[in-house]
Amino acid sequence: MKKIVSLFAIALLATLACWATPKQEAEKRLHDAADVLQEIMNVPDKGIPMEVVEHAKCIAVIPHEITAGLVFGVKHGKGVATCRTPNGWSAPVFFSITGGSWGLQIGLEGIDNVLMIMNQKGMDRLLSNEFQIGAEASASAGPVGRHAAAGTDWKLDTEILSYSRSKGIFAGVTLDGAWVSPDEASMVPFYGENSNSEDVLSGKVPPPPSARVFLAAVRSAEQQAKKES
Repeated sequence: MKKIVSLFAIALLATLACWATPKQEAEKRLHDAADVLQEIMNVPDKGIPMEVVEHAKCIAVIPHEITAGLVFGVKHGKGVATCRTPNGWSAPVFFSITGGSWGLQIGLEGIDNVLMIMNQKGMDRLLSNEFQIGAEASASAGPVGRHAAAGTDWKLDTEILSYSRSKGIFAGVTLDGAWVSPDEASMVPFYGENSNSEDVLSGKVPPPPSARVFLAAVRSAEQQAKKES
């Protein structure tokens, strides 16, 4: 019975999504990403270390990434990202992430992912048209806890620290092999025909009012990190 209810809920959500415009879907993603970041930052002793948040060049959130499969797993999600500029956090860009994995797995599962881009190299990757995590951008599972333990290498050359939350469990994970590319289907209706990720993330494009909820969550996380680090 539970499986039937779950399948019905998924079908209903898919139907409702078809009714939303691309801009409305983008705005919902911003709200979902804000909720995910706030919830993760509010978990005592099991979230992203304050030092990582404080030093991150960019923050990307993929709310409710879908993992589906029977033996062969397919991962696909759509996220939002913002980077530091001389005037604060940039307007957000929209991107998609796709990757596959082999393993004994059955069913459909929603996962929240957070990518902390830690240096200029990682930021440059985010500005590019497309890149592969692990191949073109160095990445590793991020440390977990209120503070990064002494001796961890998060300050070294790793470009991306990745995290995942599923069924209430939060941990650093590797996303090697996943492809990250711009989500033009969301960028165009949100910013217009001439929009591009580089202009947005460099601060040349002012954040629209509907981006405030996500940027407020990012600023709150930053302020919390500065206060506790």
